[in-house]
Amino acid sequence: MDKKRSILGNKIYLYLTEFFAGMSVMAVELGASRLLAPYFSSSQIVWTIIIGTIMIAMALGNVWGGRKADRDPNPDRLYGRILIAAVWIAAIPVFGKYIIVAVSGLLIIAVSNGFLIIAAFISCMVIFVFPLFLLGTVTPSLAKYAVGNLEESGKTIGTLGAFNTIGSIIGTFVPTFISIPAVGTSVTFLIFAAILLALALLYFVSEKRRPAKVAVSVLLVLLCSIFGRSTSFAFWEGDLTYEGESIYNYLQVKDTEQSTILSTNVLFGVQSIAMKGDSLTGLYYDYALAAPYMVKETEGQDILILGMGTGTYAGQCARYLQDAVVEGVEIDRKITDLAHRYFSLPDSVKVTTYDGRAYLQAVEEKYDVIMVDAYQDITIPFQMSTVEFFTQVRNHLKEGGVMVVNMNMHSSESLEADINVYLADTIARVFSEVYVADVPHCTNRELFASMSPGMTENLERHTAAEENGELKRLMEEIRAGLTAYEGGENILSDDRAPVELLGMRMIDSIIKDEIGYYKRIFREQGLDGLLNSM
Repeated sequence: MDKKRSILGNKIYLYLTEFFAGMSVMAVELGASRLLAPYFSSSQIVWTIIIGTIMIAMALGNVWGGRKADRDPNPDRLYGRILIAAVWIAAIPVFGKYIIVAVSGLLIIAVSNGFLIIAAFISCMVIFVFPLFLLGTVTPSLAKYAVGNLEESGKTIGTLGAFNTIGSIIGTFVPTFISIPAVGTSVTFLIFAAILLALALLYFVSEKRRPAKVAVSVLLVLLCSIFGRSTSFAFWEGDLTYEGESIYNYLQVKDTEQSTILSTNVLFGVQSIAMKGDSLTGLYYDYALAAPYMVKETEGQDILILGMGTGTYAGQCARYLQDAVVEGVEIDRKITDLAHRYFSLPDSVKVTTYDGRAYLQAVEEKYDVIMVDAYQDITIPFQMSTVEFFTQVRNHLKEGGVMVVNMNMHSSESLEADINVYLADTIARVFSEVYVADVPHCTNRELFASMSPGMTENLERHTAAEENGELKRLMEEIRAGLTAYEGGENILSDDRAPVELLGMRMIDSIIKDEIGYYKRIFREQGLDGLLNSM
C-alpha cells in the first residue's frame, strides 16, 4: 500500500482513530456498569469486576496487537477489527441482558457460594472482553503506521497516547452526564458502536477495499439498532408502568391491585411501595413507625428521612402522626419526580436532592426522628455506615430523639460478624440505647437508637393510647420483638468500612436460602420441573 496516497498518510486520521477508540472503551466500561447493575447491583465489588476484566482485555489486546502489527502490518486487519468491535458492541443491547439472565440461571443450579461475584464476572467476560480486546489492539497498530522515523517516534507515540487519554476522558463524562440519562444504556452502546463503524467505514471506503465486509457490518449494526433500542432490563415483565434510567439508578415502577412499587434492581428487593388505600404496607416501613412512638411526645414531631425514595415512610408519618413535619433527602432527583407522579407524595413533604451525609454537614436543624434508609441490596454507601456518620446523626437529634436504621440484609443463616453486626456495633459505639427487631417475612431488620433511656416505655405508653386498632396491634408486635443490643468491637470508620465485602457475604447467604428451593426441584424433577416452577 502506498502510504502517501492512503488515508493513513494523514496523521490526523490516525490520531482520531486513537481518540475514538479510547472514548469507546470508557463508554463501554460505563455502559457495562449500567447493564450489570440492575441484576448484580452497582457496588464497588461489581465495579472491581468490570474494571479488572476490561483491563485484562486491554492488556491482552495491546500485546497481541503489537505482535500482529510487526508480523502483518496490513491496516486492513486493524480496521477490520474495529468493524468487528463495532458490530459486537451494537449487539450488546440485543443479547446482553439475555446472556446475564442465562448465566445467572445456570449458576443458580451449579453454585452454592459467591453467586453474585461469579455471575457478574462470567457475564462481564462473555459480553465485554472480546470487543475491548479488539480495541486494545488499536494503539500498538497505530504506532506502527504513524511512526515515520526514529527521530520522531517519541513525539508521535506521545501524541497518540494523548489523543487516547483525551478520548477516554470525554468517553467517561458523555455517557454519565449526557447519553445514559437522556437516551438510556442501550442507545449509548449503539451510539458508540456507530462511531466505531463510521471510523472503519472511512478507511475502507477511501481505500475502496473489502466492500462485502463493510456492507455486512453496516447491515448488522443497523439490525442491532432496530432490535436493540429497548430500555427494558426486566424483559420478562409485560405490564410495567414505567421503566427508565437516571444518573444513579435503573428505575422500574410496577402497578398491582394492592400497591405501586418502585424497584432499582430487577432481581432483588422493593425500594419503595405505596399501598392503595390507607392500609399499612406489611413491610419494614411499618416497623420503622415505632421510632416516633419511642419519643416522649408524638405530636408535632420533626422527622428527617435520609434516603427518601418515593416517600413511603414520609407518607405514613404524615398520615399517622399528628402535625408531624416531614422532610426527606434523596440523591436521585428522578426518583423524587416518580414519587410525585406515581406515588402521591404529599406536597407538604419537603425533599432535598442531596447526599444524606453531606446534607447533615450543611444544616444545623435538629429532629425528633431521623430515618436512615439509604442502603439498597449490597449497595451500601460506606460514608453512611461509619461511626463518624452516626455521630453526625446523633448531633442532629433533639433531646430524647430517636434514629431508626433500615438494615435490609438479614439471613436465617447465622454469620459470626455480618454487615448487620458491624452496623449495630458501630451504632452502639455512638448511642447509649440500641434496640433491634427483625421484620417478619422479609430480610429487613430495624434498629432503633437514642441517647435517652425510656424508648421502650414511651413505645408502651403511646401504644396503649393508640386508637387505630391496626396500628396498635402492630406496635404491640414490635414491642414484643424488640431486643436490646449490646455493642461489640466490629466498628466501621471513614478509614475502614469494608461494607461491600460484608454485604456480598450476606447477600450470598440470602441467595442460598432463596435458591435452595429451586435446587431441590432440579434434583428431583430435572430441567422441565424447574422451568414449570418458575
